[in-house]
Amino acid sequence: MEYNTSQPALILKEYGRNVQKLVEYLKTIEDKEKRTQSAATLVELMKQITPTVKETPETSQKLWDDLYIMSNFDLDIDSPYPMPAKEVLNKKPKRMDYTSYDIKYKHYGRNIDLLVKEAIKKEDPQEREDAIIYIGKLMKSFYTSWNKEVIDDAVILENINTISGGALNIDLEKVKEDNLFEKLYNTKRKTSTRPTGTNGKSGDRKSTNRRRRRN
Repeated sequence: MEYNTSQPALILKEYGRNVQKLVEYLKTIEDKEKRTQSAATLVELMKQITPTVKETPETSQKLWDDLYIMSNFDLDIDSPYPMPAKEVLNKKPKRMDYTSYDIKYKHYGRNIDLLVKEAIKKEDPQEREDAIIYIGKLMKSFYTSWNKEVIDDAVILENINTISGGALNIDLEKVKEDNLFEKLYNTKRKTSTRPTGTNGKSGDRKSTNRRRRRN
């Protein structure tokens, strides 16, 4: 496990190290369309974990600006707003007030605790379940980012239950059967699905070559 003392300094501390690591991952996505989609997902996460009173065009632009800042202005995406000038880094950031409390699982970061608290407030069963699934996806992404290994869904579900004091739960079999906790950011590249059978192009090409050699 990597420790904060061996990690680069955080650019914007209010978002935490996990978000910073996800920003770094964005820059490794080769396809611009997928990179833009992942950036939008990350901005949505940033919106949920920052104490914004209400959503306005100004707050929305600030989130995208912060994303560019955390990328060191090195992120090629189709953003709804232009990349901010680098001079914004010289401005003193607005201090954000947070309640001080112990984090149960530090490798997930304090943002997960905040999302769990928000999920507990949801009264609609479907909205609460959707929140649990979203949190589970994030936890799997964060854990893999820190430890470079896979974590079992049962462990994630147990951690959510512990953080929420038993208030949040979902059927484990349903999670596994539908793969509900699949990571938000999948670093594995898809393998080629090009057909190789006798009916596929590759198979036809090989058969043609064999017939030519016989002749």
